[in-house]
Amino acid sequence: MLKSLLIKDYALIDHLTVEFGRGLNILTGETGAGKSILVGALGLLLGDRANTEVVRKGSKKAVVEGIFDVSKNKKVDLLLKENDLDSSEELIIRREISVKGSNRCFLNDTPVTLNLISEIGQLLVDMHGQHEHQSLLRQELHVDMLDEFAGNEELLKDYQKEIAQLNSKIQELNSLLKREDDLKDRKEIIEFQMKEIDEVSPVIGEEEELLREVNVLDNAESLIQLSEEIYQGLYEAENSANDIMGQLKNSLIQLSEIDNNLSEKVDDAKSAISIINDLADFIRSYRDKIDLDPQRLEEVRERLGSLNMIKKRYGGSIEAVCELREKIGKEFDDAQNFTGKITNLEKEINTLRVTCGALAHKLSEVRLTKSLSLKNEIIGALKYLGFESADFEVKITPLELKDNDKNFLVLEGKKYKYSKIGINKVEFFIAANKGEDTKPLVKVASGGEVSRIMLALKTILAKNDKLPVLIFDEIDIGVSGRIAQKVGNSLKELSRYHQLVVITHLPQIAGLSDSHYSIVKTESENRVVTRVKKLNDEERVIEVAKLLSGEEITEAGLNSARELIFSKN
Repeated sequence: MLKSLLIKDYALIDHLTVEFGRGLNILTGETGAGKSILVGALGLLLGDRANTEVVRKGSKKAVVEGIFDVSKNKKVDLLLKENDLDSSEELIIRREISVKGSNRCFLNDTPVTLNLISEIGQLLVDMHGQHEHQSLLRQELHVDMLDEFAGNEELLKDYQKEIAQLNSKIQELNSLLKREDDLKDRKEIIEFQMKEIDEVSPVIGEEEELLREVNVLDNAESLIQLSEEIYQGLYEAENSANDIMGQLKNSLIQLSEIDNNLSEKVDDAKSAISIINDLADFIRSYRDKIDLDPQRLEEVRERLGSLNMIKKRYGGSIEAVCELREKIGKEFDDAQNFTGKITNLEKEINTLRVTCGALAHKLSEVRLTKSLSLKNEIIGALKYLGFESADFEVKITPLELKDNDKNFLVLEGKKYKYSKIGINKVEFFIAANKGEDTKPLVKVASGGEVSRIMLALKTILAKNDKLPVLIFDEIDIGVSGRIAQKVGNSLKELSRYHQLVVITHLPQIAGLSDSHYSIVKTESENRVVTRVKKLNDEERVIEVAKLLSGEEITEAGLNSARELIFSKN
């Protein structure tokens, strides 16, 4: 529900705050007092575009802010989450219009786009009197209203669950077919790449080992010579390290016999001799393994050349080449199995088409049956509101299936176009007067007549309608007497299910209010301003009496006003 509305520096309004109540909220006032300004401000909260002319003269910007209770509105909660906004029990919508032309929008003090404000507005308020906000004048919503009236929620969920699977499988098949087509175009290239890589068969880590080997082969003579010199110096030559260390060990033994503190050093000398011998053995073995093999050197160089060539063509490194080979290998393997995969997917899709077709048929049958009940109830509501000869139709037609359309369901062997709500298009048609053909509801005349028609429809759809706030402007145009009383009764009944904000001139409607507000134009500091005041019981009586008898209020008028107010509430 709409809890409060703040308007600042907007047209004739300098600053006002209105707190609305549950049920039927009535706004009355003389012509030109500012009721249309209030409606315009509400329109801004629903996403209407604004221009700088609405900014009050002398001000830098106009501000309109509405606080809504959204604690039970799941659709608003979902939309906020989809846009990464925090949800809460209250939603604050604010619009700021600057004289410089900038237009800022906020949800709970977070800057958002005008499109998001509009989406949120459509989930909160249905405004009758300005067509762009009337849900009943949006043909795409007629099927939702019929489904809500018919209680199709669970059946629709089952259908949409299967449809989601069908759409997923169709998308998967289309992707597979595209990949197959792409692969056909690339097949020769892939086969060439696979063959070229496989001829080299690179191994990760191989290149580093080959570079080491070629370095050794390239310097074999130097390595042999140096290792021979080291071996001779360690073991073979006269006065080799082994011989010298042996002599030193013997001298240490003699020293230790004189001074036993040197006994441990004899062991150190023995260890040193052992290390020298081990090193000499290693060098000799290393020398003997060095191969002066020009042919092997050529082979290694050729292998490195092949690896360099394949690196340059396919990624710059052996790792990249191996990754590419694995990727195109899988792609090629998948291609070999395309036929089987496509066949299996097509079988699944055909089964789902039939399953979804059966569920869509159920939906259609329930809609058709319930559309007759809806028709009769709405015709009755229209007659109650003065449209004695009115006619109403719910036209349910199949969606148009084009010859090349691949998205279809199958029902009794026949193909049907489908959408997320079934295989039907639903549209409300109406004829307000005798002798007229029914016409699409979206084309009905504007003004009070259309508001009364909307009231009739809303009265029937009220229990299922999910929009929490309904605003009626100009609903009393061309209405008086007995019909005015019936309009008031219908509004009162509707307010059991919704919060209503109604602008009216009729005492029969105003007398039924749960909350009554007076809109007046006054002068303040030599400027005209619009004010809104919530009336107490006595003020309500006076306001309704004015609507009954004009500015000159009589005792009879007051008594009539009291009867209207207190006998109906």
